[in-house]
Amino acid sequence: MKSEDLFNEAKKYLPGGVDSPVRAFKPYPFFAECASGSHLKDVDGKDYIDYCLAYGPLVLGHSHPDIVKKVKEQLELGTAYGVPTQNEIELAKLVTGRVPCADMVRFVNSGTEATMSAIRLARAVTGRKKIVKFEGSYHGAHDYVLVKSGSGAMGLPDSPGVPEETTKNTILIPFNDIEAVEDLIREEGEEIATIIVEPVMGNVGCIPPREGYLEFLRQITSENGIILIFDEVITGFRLAEGGAQEYYGVTPDLVTFGKILGGGFPIGAISGKREYMEKVAPQGDVYQAGTFNGNPISITAGLITLKLLDRNFYTQLEKKGQYLRKGIGDILEEQDLDYKVAGLSSMFQIYFTGKDVYDYQDAKTADTEKFDKYFHKLLEKGVFIPPSQFECCFISLKHSEDDLEHTLEAVGEALKG
Repeated sequence: MKSEDLFNEAKKYLPGGVDSPVRAFKPYPFFAECASGSHLKDVDGKDYIDYCLAYGPLVLGHSHPDIVKKVKEQLELGTAYGVPTQNEIELAKLVTGRVPCADMVRFVNSGTEATMSAIRLARAVTGRKKIVKFEGSYHGAHDYVLVKSGSGAMGLPDSPGVPEETTKNTILIPFNDIEAVEDLIREEGEEIATIIVEPVMGNVGCIPPREGYLEFLRQITSENGIILIFDEVITGFRLAEGGAQEYYGVTPDLVTFGKILGGGFPIGAISGKREYMEKVAPQGDVYQAGTFNGNPISITAGLITLKLLDRNFYTQLEKKGQYLRKGIGDILEEQDLDYKVAGLSSMFQIYFTGKDVYDYQDAKTADTEKFDKYFHKLLEKGVFIPPSQFECCFISLKHSEDDLEHTLEAVGEALKG
């Protein structure tokens, strides 16, 4: 098989044969040949309905013709300039016009860069060092936040090479726990620069906030001079035109974006209130820079993507998400399985546990061996989801009624054994 041969060859030149750990699964990952709409085809000729969607960016599906057309045009004009372009302004206008907290934007190259710079900015604004993140939340692969970061991570820090002293100012607390936040701020509030939160935790499966939880975080951070950062690398432009902050009606001080904003190309962004964003260099003295910041290819793809994400788009995705989650829930009930289906809008996941999942510790009760069998059975039936219990599945505009029906049939069969 071509994928098996390619994987054996890749292991000679790429650590583990892949360029990101989550792409590795046993006995070997399939290698992609092409993709269109909701479908992904591997080098062995097998077709999959894709719910991984490159881990979230492809909300319009693979190879959207409008994006492909405009990117080809931009390629003819140049791939990078090292000077500003008009399209950067146009995309910034779209972001600030949609996102409640956004007055200004700095475009970067990844979600990791965005969260790293947002934390630096929050520390500069407050003059404080400590940051608070939630157990199981993922904010990129930089040292300060690589602590209990989901996807099965257990260590403190999660990786060798991250000095303990680097994470000594990183405080972890459970998600959806009001009392834990109150106790922490009572003890250390004057030292805390920022609370950074995924409004919906998407790297430990899919865990929405309890009712009122985000409102609580907004109130307590405001009362204590703490910068509230929403990490919307996943939820940004997926849940609503203005992201999770519009969806839940809670406005943070700063927000980070990635994934969908780039329309399938690498991008990240920091955005927020003008009083904070004006502190970023060169206007202010908080340093942030990058050779490919505002790259014209990514900006072009992002510009076309956001223009296509209108109210009707979100209505369609909401209906598809509700239909699929209800269908999975019905299957679990019919088969008398005490697993949990989670999600909202166009996000979903099954937790192989009988416990309600509200935080990282709840998620860790899931049976990962059962999930692995479920994943491989779906793969056999032409349905591709992320290969980890602790990732989120995504729906795109291009997932058809036939796709959803086939998926439900496959899920029913995969859960039987």
